[in-house]
This record gives sequence, C-alpha cells and structure tokens, in this order.
Amino acid sequence: MATVQNQKHFTSQKFDHVKEKTLPIGIEGIILCKSGQKTIPIAGAVARITCLAVDEHGYETAPFSFLSKETDSKGYYFATLFPQELNHNDLKLTECKAFLEKSPLENCKVATDVNKGVNGAPVSYCRLLNNKKMKLYSVAPFIYTNSQPKPINNGY
Repeated sequence: MATVQNQKHFTSQKFDHVKEKTLPIGIEGIILCKSGQKTIPIAGAVARITCLAVDEHGYETAPFSFLSKETDSKGYYFATLFPQELNHNDLKLTECKAFLEKSPLENCKVATDVNKGVNGAPVSYCRLLNNKKMKLYSVAPFIYTNSQPKPINNGY
C-alpha cells in the first residue's frame, strides 16, 4: 500500500483532515463548446470527479470517481459527495480533481485540456454554504471543440 507521502501525481486542492461533523462536498463548474470564434454552453455534458482518500491508519486508498449531474442550458454542472459515502470505511478525503467526461454534441465532442479538462483540474476556492450545509468547491470552465488539435511541427 502506498503511504500519504507518495502523492506525487495528484497535486490539487487539499482537504481538511479534521475529524468533525463532516459536511457534504459540492463541486461546481461550467462546460462550454468552442467552435471557431464562438463559445457556447453545452447542455447535457458531464464532468467526472476523481478523489484520493486516506484510511484511519494514514494509508492512501485507490482513487475513486463519481459523475456530475448533466449540465443545464447554461453549461453549469454540480456534483455532490456525501460524507456517508466515505465514512463506511472511515476514510478522509485528501484531494480531488475534475475532468471532462462526456459531451452530448456530435459536432463538439473533442475534449481540450483548457483549464486541465483532460489532465485533471484541481478543485479550488472552498466556501461554506450555510443554507445548504455544504462545502462548495469550484472548477475553472472546461471546453470541448469540434476539431482535433493540430500536431506541433518540429521542422521535419
């Protein structure tokens, strides 16, 4: 088993390890389509959130993922992780990243790494939503496009 010190590939928002009444975690963002000069929101797109956790002995668990709800007409997505999904194994969340998962648009299905949509965007800017009793994290906007990226010409 890997220990917590072996988290080289996962550099993102760190979560509190304080053992208190754990609140649900919400992660929000926007998914857009860029076609030429136009950028429009995508309704029905999905983001994937992948997290790491440690067990009660401090050992890192295997990464686990969950999907957001489909984006609304403004491209907004929201994903929720409830504490009871972690507490059954006495796990503590250490960090999470968001990724592009799916675009429903046939003409805008190529994921880009703008804001790390392909390689994983660290969740950031936590705020407490008292009315929802939740910790809310945000992710920079993700972008799909309709064309493959052009290969870099190294002069050959």
